[in-house]
Amino acid sequence: MNYLSNGKGLTAREAKSRFGVSNMRATISDIKMQVEQYGNWEVVTEKTVTGMTRYFMNDTHPSRKFSFDKNGKRVAV
Repeated sequence: MNYLSNGKGLTAREAKSRFGVSNMRATISDIKMQVEQYGNWEVVTEKTVTGMTRYFMNDTHPSRKFSFDKNGKRVAV
């Protein structure tokens, strides 16, 4: 979630090589359920030129004054 919340996207292959995620669809489903629960984030997808799905998280409140560090701790921006 931290990686995706920083404006970066991931395909299933990239998630497997970077983080060891073996089932990206299930992982994204879990993430989506958690982050969209209160309306602060949304999970979106796009198709790559090779037909793969790339997943992103969009902040629904882009003017917020905080972010998260690599350990998931909330920090002021």
